[in-house]
Amino acid sequence: MGRDKVDLFARIRDDSRRQGLGIRALSQKYGVHRRTVREALGSPVPGPRKRPERESPVLDAVAELIDGMLREDVDAPRKQRHTSRRIWQRLADEHGAVVSYSYVSKYAGLRRAQIEAEHRAAAGSVEGFVPQAKEPGAEAEVDFGPAVIVVGGDQVACRLFAYRLSFSGLGVHRVYASCAQEAFLEGHVTAFEVTGGVPWRHIRYDNLSPAVARVMTGRDRKETSRWSSFRTWFGFSELASFLLICPVMPLLLALPYRGAAGTSGAL
Repeated sequence: MGRDKVDLFARIRDDSRRQGLGIRALSQKYGVHRRTVREALGSPVPGPRKRPERESPVLDAVAELIDGMLREDVDAPRKQRHTSRRIWQRLADEHGAVVSYSYVSKYAGLRRAQIEAEHRAAAGSVEGFVPQAKEPGAEAEVDFGPAVIVVGGDQVACRLFAYRLSFSGLGVHRVYASCAQEAFLEGHVTAFEVTGGVPWRHIRYDNLSPAVARVMTGRDRKETSRWSSFRTWFGFSELASFLLICPVMPLLLALPYRGAAGTSGAL
């Protein structure tokens, strides 16, 4: 809405309230339609401008053709699917359609997502889900990444070690000044002490770069000697891959944990 119209509405209301002018007088004074005066008196702000719907006869004529090409792409390999330019070219070459490329691009971008959603719904995949069944003390997740904290009014870059038990949601967080391996290992030790042991099935890692000495073929990684000593001390099995799960042996699973507020419970 324009600022001039907002000011106009304000002046009309002021004159109506202070001078007692009627709709006809206000219409003549400001040179506007009486409908505009009624709108100013009945609404604090001008209503949204109505935009007429523009017809697109050319695009409407080729819409079914574009939809057909997009439906062909549903089961086609990703690299063989139609781009907007390819659809535009096929419309001209095979159907003699003269249509703007920008129109084709906008329409295809919108309809592609709709058609893929319709296909997933027909296949029953939209309503599907994979239930997560967690067992007490079985799994945990670890992330070691960058974070920003405020110290003395200044922002300071640091590293956040985050440990979370998958079943109970109990979390342990430690902030370190660097991403050194010592901080990574110390975070584990603290987490094991707070939670009362090591998960008996596995720990999932989002970032294991502090434990990797060299990247091998594929997802294989060669672990550092310090990490190897650490995991064997706590009962970790052989590191399988960079992002793969690292199973661990049971340790002190029967111990309860005590939270920050002094509450206790099972892992």
